[in-house]
Amino acid sequence: MSIQTVTIVGVGLIGGSFGLALRKHGFQGRILGVSSDRTLQAAVRRGAIQEGVSLDEGVERADLVYLAQPISGILEILPQVRRQAQRDALVTDVGSTKEAIAGSAAALFAENPWFVGGHPMAGKEQRGVERADPDLFVGATYVLTPFGGQMPKAPVVAEFVEWIGRIGARVFVLPASLHDEIVTWTSHVPQLVASALAASVAGQLPSEDHGRVAGPGLRDMTRLAESPYEIWRDILSTNRSNVDRALGLFIERLREFRKQMAENGLEKEFQEAKQARQKLQSGRLI
Repeated sequence: MSIQTVTIVGVGLIGGSFGLALRKHGFQGRILGVSSDRTLQAAVRRGAIQEGVSLDEGVERADLVYLAQPISGILEILPQVRRQAQRDALVTDVGSTKEAIAGSAAALFAENPWFVGGHPMAGKEQRGVERADPDLFVGATYVLTPFGGQMPKAPVVAEFVEWIGRIGARVFVLPASLHDEIVTWTSHVPQLVASALAASVAGQLPSEDHGRVAGPGLRDMTRLAESPYEIWRDILSTNRSNVDRALGLFIERLREFRKQMAENGLEKEFQEAKQARQKLQSGRLI
């Protein structure tokens, strides 16, 4: 086996869940963590890691370096990780946008150590290792964004892909730029719509008590509004042009809905939306 030691940098929801998932599915090696002292103590108690270490020590000891920080944190430490990583190690990340990370990594990594960007399409609104779940990745798409769209032919890379399957996820390989275009619509616009809707509804209710006059639709639609801005700040800043274009198109669609509602009703639009929803479901996006 190529992977004997895994170092998770950022032992929060995703990093902690990855550690728990590895253990649940039979990983027998060492799992190290790099985070704040408080987080490391919680992660050890939960069994997500066995030991907390410094970044330098963790990277030097690891066969697999799993960068699970916010995007800005990943970009900041990539040069240090490159300097400290073992020759045949694999460095991967879980950043929600890939092009900025891929650009930085491409200038640092060629071969040995290897780098493959990643984005597990799994998560929760809440943060922290306390919310980590060994089954978080079950049934989820796990996007990998290798340089040039081709996975490196290295044993450590093949073993990492095998572990992704063992923890229940499905690998999907995409170029970094295409990934960012797609998640604009499948993740980023939904987040902004949920946040805008929650703020708009709350701003129009005469009293907080009136929030009880709501069905499950509002709760479902605004669930993402609980997501932390600290995470989304980096996502939106590194995918700004895609998000700006998508918002423009979405606003135009709302304007068209408003026009049709006043003129002819929305039967046609509702039918088209229903069909689109069914296609999304059949593709297991939602």
